[in-house]
Amino acid sequence: MQIHNTKGIVIRTVKYGETSIIATVYTELFGIQSYMVKGVRAFSKKIPFKASHFQPAAILEMQVYHNTLKNIQFIKSYNWSFLYSNIFTDVIRNAVAIYIIEIVQHSLKQPEANPELFYIIEDTLKQIDKGNNTLVSNLPIYFTLHFCSELGFKIQGSFTEQTKILDLQEGIFVKEIPNHNYYINNDIAKVISQINNINFYNDLENIQLNRQTRRLLLQHLQQYFSLHIQDYNQIKSLQVLQDVLG
Repeated sequence: MQIHNTKGIVIRTVKYGETSIIATVYTELFGIQSYMVKGVRAFSKKIPFKASHFQPAAILEMQVYHNTLKNIQFIKSYNWSFLYSNIFTDVIRNAVAIYIIEIVQHSLKQPEANPELFYIIEDTLKQIDKGNNTLVSNLPIYFTLHFCSELGFKIQGSFTEQTKILDLQEGIFVKEIPNHNYYINNDIAKVISQINNINFYNDLENIQLNRQTRRLLLQHLQQYFSLHIQDYNQIKSLQVLQDVLG
């Protein structure tokens, strides 16, 4: 079986047997894949913390075996591709990273390769690790909006004097209130428009949001996902994220 070199972002892990795990990883080459990692939970004096490589949001360099006929693949070797300074130790940054990972987990249903999307997720995680507090606090909103674009349901238009209402069902700013309840208006719609049109992470440093506004934004965006992704599940980490962001 051929061996491939690929980067991977760990999505989740489950224990398997006494010493192994099955890791769900979003890979650069193959999209979402499940890997059996044997012996990773066994204590070794030489490598005592192998399991730490498979924390959610970890970015790895991997050598993997890939068989399109199998649901579970195997990893030949792995190492850090990027070693975080803060994500695994800082409560706020970890909550933001876990939210990003859970969004990916619930949105990507098929194991399709999308290197461009991989790089966006990778870069976002690096920004969480190194960005200032305001940037990090705004990143969940920014990522959610731009992730929509990558998945094919980007919010269209902008908040203007003529189009002050965001129709969540249609994904567009409109003049009049639609004949359903899935819409946003006033300041929340204005902020979504502002962040949706940002193209550089650093611009997030200039957006100051209070706790209630950020909470409402994230709730509305989860509703937007549920309207556009079949069988979309509620993000479990959302409540934790809202609590720590303040």
